[in-house]
Amino acid sequence: MSTDTHPVDAPRQPPVGRLSYEEFLDWCDEDTLAEWVEGEVFVASPASLPHQTLVRFLTALLSTVAEQDDLGLVIPAPFQMRLHDPPRGREPDVFFVARAHLDRLRHTYLDGPADLVVEITSPESFARDRGAKFVEYERAGIPEYWLLDPDRRQAEFYQLDDAGRYRLVPADARGVYQSRVLPRLRLPVAWLWQEPLPTLLDALRALALL
Repeated sequence: MSTDTHPVDAPRQPPVGRLSYEEFLDWCDEDTLAEWVEGEVFVASPASLPHQTLVRFLTALLSTVAEQDDLGLVIPAPFQMRLHDPPRGREPDVFFVARAHLDRLRHTYLDGPADLVVEITSPESFARDRGAKFVEYERAGIPEYWLLDPDRRQAEFYQLDDAGRYRLVPADARGVYQSRVLPRLRLPVAWLWQEPLPTLLDALRALALL
């Protein structure tokens, strides 16, 4: 008696040994979520549905805000952001590149820091997003960094101060966060944990952007 089996594809394993960034880009396809840290490759765990739903909502909202004033381009993962000091190839969940910095865009990566980075934490990424990436993004001079934790329903918004250090910028008394990089974006933080998330049209109407 024969039994048909349908094996589940195993997660793609990183190559053995150290790679240059160019070799990493040749290896990493568009379906692989991976990061490059000084020659080593780290493959991320698959994202959850709530994670991806929030990425989709933020990408649509930020893109619309940016496009209305021709401010720049919003790009979701998977797309690399290459940092040079120290050498890193990070893959933020969502990032925004201002019009003045669009010349940093290459075919498969951003060659330099973005202007706003959003990381949506998971149990697997929590320590990295709050630790190594926080330090790297601050050092790279990324003006605005959002750390969103759906499990804890906690949002932290950081903006660079005049000394080049991240300063935590809280929401106002009504629970609304004011972006500095996207000045017309006043984000009600409660939206991030709403089930279901607001539709893009409802969000734009609420922000008086439509």
